[in-house]
Amino acid sequence: MSQIPRQAALPTCPSCAEPLDAGDRFCGACGYDLSAVPPRPDDTPTLTMSGAEVSAAPGAQASAAHGADGPPPPPPPAGPPPAAAPPTAAAAPSAVPAATTSPDPAAGVRFDRPAEPEEYPLQAPDPRLAVAKVCVACRAGRVDDDGYCENCGHAQPRERDHMEQETGPVAAVSDRGLRHHRNEDSFTVGHTALPDGGPALVAIVCDGVSSATRPDDASYAAAQTAGRALLAALPTGAHPQQAMHEAIVAASHAVNALAEEPATAREHSPHQNAPACTLVGAIVTAGLLVVGWVGDSRVYWVPADRSSPPARLTEDDSWAAQMVSAGLMNEAEAYADERAHAITGWLGADAYELEPHTAAFKPDRPGVVIVCTDGLWNYAEGAEEMAEALPLDAAARPLHAARVLVGHALDGGGHDNVTVALVPFPAPAQGAGSA
Repeated sequence: MSQIPRQAALPTCPSCAEPLDAGDRFCGACGYDLSAVPPRPDDTPTLTMSGAEVSAAPGAQASAAHGADGPPPPPPPAGPPPAAAPPTAAAAPSAVPAATTSPDPAAGVRFDRPAEPEEYPLQAPDPRLAVAKVCVACRAGRVDDDGYCENCGHAQPRERDHMEQETGPVAAVSDRGLRHHRNEDSFTVGHTALPDGGPALVAIVCDGVSSATRPDDASYAAAQTAGRALLAALPTGAHPQQAMHEAIVAASHAVNALAEEPATAREHSPHQNAPACTLVGAIVTAGLLVVGWVGDSRVYWVPADRSSPPARLTEDDSWAAQMVSAGLMNEAEAYADERAHAITGWLGADAYELEPHTAAFKPDRPGVVIVCTDGLWNYAEGAEEMAEALPLDAAARPLHAARVLVGHALDGGGHDNVTVALVPFPAPAQGAGSA
């Protein structure tokens, strides 16, 4: 219930009850020193409460009889104080705090209270917030299952927006880029041992076809399937080039399986098409480099001795590459055309025909193998440009070098998803082991 505030009464002299002004140090009527601290009045109850009955104490009844302006009644005669019990040796009077002393139960009102603890226990945290994600925008709200903040509604970045992995001497980085709303690329990197104990390094990079349905699922399924196939086949003695071919076929089957859906699904989404992606990969051993691909993702070779020429090791399955191969355009004209990046080969149930490409090389010097999507090579298309963007210590610091290359693409505009994996050649001995 709301109440109207009362106006405060003017202060009066404690000696003669003369009204005082603010700031007075002495009473103007009797000269009383207002700075003197008056003695503390005794705390005596004016009401005796017992159960449901409330009766006025004698002093209170006398005060009511005289009225508000009458003189106060004389205090009751004080009787002799009760004899105090002598202290015992087991408990001294000073050991009992005054706050816990029990008052006279006949008074009906308690003026004592239990001692308060120095610290209060904190409330247990909400178990949901202990495991829930916190919003990256407001730093306070809980993120719901749909990826939005329950406090400010901000959409949260997806887990695949930026991915990094380093395993042994192999590393890869993938980023959503600056224009796409999600990352449709995926990768797998790993290392294993050949039957003779020699090391084998593996890198697979896949780029989802944006015009297809669920391109991110397609690239993930292809990269994971191909990577597992290679890491399982190489330790059994399979030739790396044959293992690469079979891994691409297995990845194609995995992507095709994504198109198998109930017949009623097309009724609700009639404009869906089959998930699709491209694939490129590399296998590096102590003396052999094998590459395989379907689509327009690429593999570059950059020697450790930068005085030696770098090279591109793959040929795009694209409209521009077909024009150049047929002699209808030179490379500059073909890739300047708006149809340049239209792919002619991919993994997916609606692909014309699966034609895995593989090639084997035996470099005569150490270097670094760059496996990447067009989100990177669009900003370093030529082998010389790619070599210039690659840090000199890429073989020793592959994860750092991969981050640098992704940054190069983002600085150039980041129009597409960017994924790059780096594999040193030859495979160092310490790269052997289980993936």
